Amino acid sequence: MTSNEGDTRTSSWKEETKEQEEEQEEKEQEEEKEEQDSSERKNRACELYRRLRVTQEMERALNDAVYDQPDDLYGYLATFFMERSAPARISRLGGLEVYDSEGQPSVRAQVMCTVHNQLKPMASAGIPASVGGGGLSPDTGERRAHHVSTALGWISGPLSDLLKGRDPCDQTGVDHILGKGKKAGERGKRGTSALKPLPPGVPPEPEVPGSTAVGAVSLAVVKSGALIRDVPLYKHIAALSHQSEFRVPVPMVTLLSCGKSSLGKLNLLEEVMLVPRPGQRIRQVVSTALQIHQELTRMIGCTSTKPGVRVISHANLEETLPSSLTIGQPTGAAVPSQAGAALVACDRPEQALDLVAEACRGLGLTLGKEVRLALNCAAHQLMDYSRGKYEAMAGSPKSPDELVDMYQALVLRYPAVVALIQPLRTEDVDQWERLNSVIGASCSLLCDMSGQPPSQAPPPGVKGHVLQQVNGTTNDAVGLGVAYVSLGGLQGTQQLAKYNRLIAIEEELAQQGILVSREKLPPPLCADDASLAEEEKEEEKEA
Repeated sequence: MTSNEGDTRTSSWKEETKEQEEEQEEKEQEEEKEEQDSSERKNRACELYRRLRVTQEMERALNDAVYDQPDDLYGYLATFFMERSAPARISRLGGLEVYDSEGQPSVRAQVMCTVHNQLKPMASAGIPASVGGGGLSPDTGERRAHHVSTALGWISGPLSDLLKGRDPCDQTGVDHILGKGKKAGERGKRGTSALKPLPPGVPPEPEVPGSTAVGAVSLAVVKSGALIRDVPLYKHIAALSHQSEFRVPVPMVTLLSCGKSSLGKLNLLEEVMLVPRPGQRIRQVVSTALQIHQELTRMIGCTSTKPGVRVISHANLEETLPSSLTIGQPTGAAVPSQAGAALVACDRPEQALDLVAEACRGLGLTLGKEVRLALNCAAHQLMDYSRGKYEAMAGSPKSPDELVDMYQALVLRYPAVVALIQPLRTEDVDQWERLNSVIGASCSLLCDMSGQPPSQAPPPGVKGHVLQQVNGTTNDAVGLGVAYVSLGGLQGTQQLAKYNRLIAIEEELAQQGILVSREKLPPPLCADDASLAEEEKEEEKEA
């Protein structure tokens, strides 16, 4: 072996030794780092468990489980810790274009929440594009599409960002944020609203394109809050206003519709509504309304001989259509109005009220005692602005003063009428005041203020306001504690589903012992005190 070979081997051995030492040193450093990391993790875990009292809570859960002896131990523990978990938070919103009951494009909002560390779709809610803060005038398809697309952009964009991380059960905070978001949108371009010629009327509050997104999101959030709290929606809404007692609203059931959509001369009575006797359960009210409806159907069939009165059926409706158009329904089937009631063609308002009175007599019901009536006149839709008169009946226009005289005579002849809804335009202030002075003691005047600017004061003599009807009216009405609710007639699955839901809520509250019954008609409807006293005397005699 030469000296060079020995030097090479010595050098190689030294390099290997050095590498081994470096590897050993790196290994020791890694082990030391892992030990430090493990120690830090243990310290963090101990601090976390100490701060959250995990050990104590686990001990408590196991002790409770031993005491309760649950069949499903893991389910019991899951429920125990779920109650102590962080509250749900809104993660994002989603928007979807859908179609409403009339086949028109509308907006649906979907709420996504983080619940127990998982992203979950919660509730969704929709509002028709023609319904919202101020309501829209009849839209063209292009304008409606613009409102829908703008609303979808609001939902998935700025509104989603505003509500991210919010508690879906904090409805007050959510609505406050949405209100600020809507005001920000209002600073943009408003939708145009058509002003009518003289005599002038207060134009409806112009609606910001897409502002229906605010209502849809608010409704979806309140539904999500109810799901998270695992309570019925109406109870969740009631809890928001700290309501502890529940009174089911009095349903005003639509019996007839003789408005502009009917084929008769009468345009004035958009709805003739049943106001039930106080103290009745919802099931009794619906049963009575169904009996009256069936009796009316029998009386005003297509073979009716009553002059000037006929029910609008698919048979006689086709007579007004071109021969190339058909409606594809059974010949004798009655056409329901948009409110879900029989669409009846009358020439005078007395004919419609006489029909109801005759139907009640046929059933042994006393009109004005067991049954009272409310008339939705919708007079603001009947004004002929070119003549300054109401087209209450075709060919017989009425000035505002003449319309007041007609109402006075009508209520005098039919004392069972206890309410008139929108009998005049809100701008006819003098006539509202005069109408209240002549019939206000026995008949309440109600005004539809939806679509009016918030600064617009109600007309004089108005005793109550009508809220615009939207989806989910039944749960909202019970939760908000409103006195009356108008769900339309009893024709159609949508209307019947709402009445069935109202019946179910009432029975649920009664079983829980938290239902407060109504012994008399709540405000704003009123009845003549003298007639009520007379009724009480008659009841005492019968007893």
